[in-house]
Amino acid sequence: MVLVGRIARPHGRFGHVLVNPETDFPSERFAPGAVLHTRRDGRDEQLLVADLRMHQGRPLVGFEGVETISDAEALAGLELRIPEDALTPLPEGTYYEHELVGCEAVTVTGQSVGVVRAVEGTAGGARLIIGRGRGEVQIPLAREICVAIDVGRRRITVDPPEGLLDLNA
Repeated sequence: MVLVGRIARPHGRFGHVLVNPETDFPSERFAPGAVLHTRRDGRDEQLLVADLRMHQGRPLVGFEGVETISDAEALAGLELRIPEDALTPLPEGTYYEHELVGCEAVTVTGQSVGVVRAVEGTAGGARLIIGRGRGEVQIPLAREICVAIDVGRRRITVDPPEGLLDLNA
């Protein structure tokens, strides 16, 4: 299952919730009829999207059976997920965040840099946050630096400019 959003809080009196999206495709992920998976009180649940509109750049979602503010309050903080096989295929050379997190980063000479903990930023300025010992190093997710990405082998080969790996040492 892949994280596509987190329920932030109720909005209004009729059971709608604001969602902090974790997807580049909020209109698709939260479209009416979409089934989202969550876990509440140790049980897996499915939520069926009844309606969607955008509110200040975030999805405002109504779920079937969630009709009051009290119903919506009970959903606050829940993670919304979909099966990985339901993801939209991406163009060659682009990746979902979950595909990169957990990959080992190594230099072109074979030196281990660490493991990718997170991806921050957007496609135009994304960077890998790589755990290194008790600290971290940030590496721009640029083709000139990340010269090979093999998500199947969980490995990213980097050719960092001189001094980049020492910035946060």
